[in-house]
Amino acid sequence: MSKPVLVTGGAGFIGSHLVERLLAAGESVVVLDDLSTGRRANLAAVVEHPRLRLIEGRVSACAALPALVGDCGFVFHLAAAVGVELVVNSPIRTIETNLREAEAILGAASAGGVPLLFTSTSEVYGKSSKAVFREDDDLLIGPPTLGRWSYACSKLMDEFLALAHMRERNLPVTIVRLFNVSGPRQTGQWGMVLPRFVEAAKAGQPLRVHGDGEQTRCFCHVADAVEALVRLRACAAARGEVVNVGNDVPLTIGELARRVIAELGSSSVMETIPYAQAYAPGFQDMRHRRPDLAKLEQLTGFRPRRELAAIIRDLAAA
Repeated sequence: MSKPVLVTGGAGFIGSHLVERLLAAGESVVVLDDLSTGRRANLAAVVEHPRLRLIEGRVSACAALPALVGDCGFVFHLAAAVGVELVVNSPIRTIETNLREAEAILGAASAGGVPLLFTSTSEVYGKSSKAVFREDDDLLIGPPTLGRWSYACSKLMDEFLALAHMRERNLPVTIVRLFNVSGPRQTGQWGMVLPRFVEAAKAGQPLRVHGDGEQTRCFCHVADAVEALVRLRACAAARGEVVNVGNDVPLTIGELARRVIAELGSSSVMETIPYAQAYAPGFQDMRHRRPDLAKLEQLTGFRPRRELAAIIRDLAAA
């Protein structure tokens, strides 16, 4: 019998979809999640599955972590502090969570020689004005006086630590930078824009666009993101690499609001809200966030297939 797969953060939005995918493929799965931003309800469809074991707790506080990881054949590390609301309002929690959980899981995986896929974020590209972000680009992070950049810095430090474990301790690790993944089970509670827009449109409430609405993003369906993660796990050539995962079709946030309203036939209107009103004064945002997906396609042969309309419909139906 093959060893189980460990998914940290497996009760979260992306993690729960990954868990379902692994179980459907016949694998045994162990989920380790403290349910701080994840929810048991996300795993409702599989919680009684005989090949699923759910452990509630923090990665860094799990006394049995070395043995748990050692008994597994692969680790997907998705546990992290997520969402702009959490980052802005709870910077200590954000920094400590990302650094401590990464340190714990990387140490356990290195000790057991267990391959690991580490999920990072497009935020690490920072304030760069490039139109398209490639994995080997220089990174431009804002000053520490603006707490908004603490999330990017903590995840970037995680990337350095992961690659250090590969160089010094031969840990087989792949780093994935996720770009605006969305879909069913994602909540707007932590500031994610598309579920917030869908919830507002369904309720006939205004869709509040922060800033001038001309900032651009690319939205990837969670099913496409999970497909990419599964393929990268199986790709030996991806070990030691940083790989962008997302969609590469950009649109402005203002256009996103209009698309949601039109797709759902809503009576809602769009409102623009200054950043200083939405967040603390001095808040900085990335104007553009579009990934270069050439490396993902070269390594796995995969490109995202689902369009924005499908994400909006699936979010609305959830």
